[in-house]
Amino acid sequence: MGATDHEVERDREERNEGEEQGREGGGMGERDVEKGEAVDGGGGDGDGDGDGGEHGREFHMSMMQRLNPTNPLRIHVISQVPSRAATPSPAQPPLQPRSTPTPQQSLITLNSRKYTNKMSLFLFCLHFVLAIGLVGFLVFKGVQGLIQASDRVKRKEMRVLKFFLPQVEAASLLSITLAFAWQKAFRVWPNFMVHFIMWCSFLTSLSAGILLICFQKASTDGVGVCLMGFAIGNGLYACWVTQRIGFCTKVLVKSLEPVSKFPDLNQPTYWMLGVGFLWMSLWIIAVLGALNFYFPPLTIIALVLSLAWTAEVQRNVVNLTVSRVISLYYLRGMQSSTKFCFQRALTKNLGSACLGSLFVPAIEALRIVARGLNLLEGEDEFMFSCAHCCLNVMQFIFSCGNGWAFVQIAAYGKGFVKASKDTWSLFKSQEMEEIVDSDITSSICFLTGVCSGSICVIMVAAWTFKVHQPFTATISLLAFFIGYLMTRIAMALPHACVSCYYVCYAENPDNRLFDKTIKDRQSLIKSGRDVVVPTPRVPRRFTT
Repeated sequence: MGATDHEVERDREERNEGEEQGREGGGMGERDVEKGEAVDGGGGDGDGDGDGGEHGREFHMSMMQRLNPTNPLRIHVISQVPSRAATPSPAQPPLQPRSTPTPQQSLITLNSRKYTNKMSLFLFCLHFVLAIGLVGFLVFKGVQGLIQASDRVKRKEMRVLKFFLPQVEAASLLSITLAFAWQKAFRVWPNFMVHFIMWCSFLTSLSAGILLICFQKASTDGVGVCLMGFAIGNGLYACWVTQRIGFCTKVLVKSLEPVSKFPDLNQPTYWMLGVGFLWMSLWIIAVLGALNFYFPPLTIIALVLSLAWTAEVQRNVVNLTVSRVISLYYLRGMQSSTKFCFQRALTKNLGSACLGSLFVPAIEALRIVARGLNLLEGEDEFMFSCAHCCLNVMQFIFSCGNGWAFVQIAAYGKGFVKASKDTWSLFKSQEMEEIVDSDITSSICFLTGVCSGSICVIMVAAWTFKVHQPFTATISLLAFFIGYLMTRIAMALPHACVSCYYVCYAENPDNRLFDKTIKDRQSLIKSGRDVVVPTPRVPRRFTT
């Protein structure tokens, strides 16, 4: 009986241990459900036979699919974690309260569909409609004068047609030819052309000035003196920037490399020059009609200003087209369609091109004035005050508008002012201010236009002085203007490539498409082994 009692008592203890293990397994299941897990409790049969304790059966805990906190209908499947029912699981960390997810910052799209600078676009369209109306009316007046006017007016207009129109048309054709020749030469021999244009513009402008002075007429003497004065300044500038030419050439060579990947990249230039030539032909006939209209000088000045703005907008349309194609290649490795980029520049980004056409030339002019006044700083108190004021204005203008903005306008569809500020912030963050300030690419493009204009002056002035001397000075000025504008349209392609190289490098310096040209330049500047002459700004001692 004693042995039997001991066996019965031992069986009762084993059954009690099995029930306790079953309850522990059930408790574990409840705790796991709070964490999003469901566990098979093991002794859930309730028979109290202690099978889990006796045989050490393993129970695999299956995990429930956890709900996404942002969308309860979207689930994340969590992998199953095996666990033994007989062995208590380690202590789990306390649950963290679920926080509301913060929205991520929206990425800047490369396919913005909004129009930029709508007010500038409206003003340019209004101006262009008025210009078309005025040119059409003046063309009508010119034809009317040839048919119905008095003999005196007819003789005057016939004289203009015979001795004015052919020279101007010839200057337009010559300037277009030179424009394509310069652009092709820059793409093939960039290293040689930087040095060549620097001194060729000096020689051609000096030659044109000497030629006009040799005619010994008051009007031609005035124009000739202006050209000779510019030539002297050009020569001094060429000597001043000698140390920068090497780096400028390296950047130009590197930035022109992607052009070969886009065979149709020059098509916008062809279209803009063709349209420019047709508009120039109508514009010349309108000048003829302005001679029979009220206030001829004011009318001709208005026509000249309209032509200048229109040509600058054409140049910046080419700039925006090339900038979008090249910037998307740098930033995303995309082979963009030049046709669609051209359409975008003519529609959505045209307002920024119109505003930049007014802003950027003024900025460049103020840049030259600021550098000149900075040389006089400290010489005279009055001149020092002027320099200080001008430098303050320059600092504000550079933060609101600069020529580098066209890259971000083309790539991201930003407005002109915002793109200018963002671009300059990028340069500051990468410590590139000194490098971009000392870049002479825009000066090279400007001098290329001056070179074409001077060549047109030499050709037209000699022709006009031979056939009709009174028109020599007027046609010389007009030929220089036309040659400069046409060449600047063609030179927008290399200028845009260099701008994209700088801006896209500032945005992603680690891009494999960029070499160590800029990094090496920065290292030389920081070590003091290279000297740059930045755009003058307000000295720190006056801003504190």
